[in-house]
Amino acid sequence: MQQTGKFLMLAGIAAVIIGAVIYFGGNKFNFLGRLPGDIRVEKENFNFYFPITTMILLSIIISLILWIIRKFNG
Repeated sequence: MQQTGKFLMLAGIAAVIIGAVIYFGGNKFNFLGRLPGDIRVEKENFNFYFPITTMILLSIIISLILWIIRKFNG
C-alpha cells in the first residue's frame, strides 16, 4: 500500500510539472500534432485527427524517462 501512495505522489508531481511546462511554454510546443505522419482529414462537416507520429514520439520519450528512473532507482 505504501508503494501505491508513493507512486501516486510522484505521478501527481509529474503532472504538475508537465502542466506548468505546457502552460508557460505552450507556444514552443505547437509542432506537436503537426509532425509528418500525423493524420488529419478536414472536410466541410467532418474533422478527423489522429496524431500517430506524435503519440509514438511521446511514447518513446516517456519510456526512456521511465527506464532512466528505474536504472538509477535500483
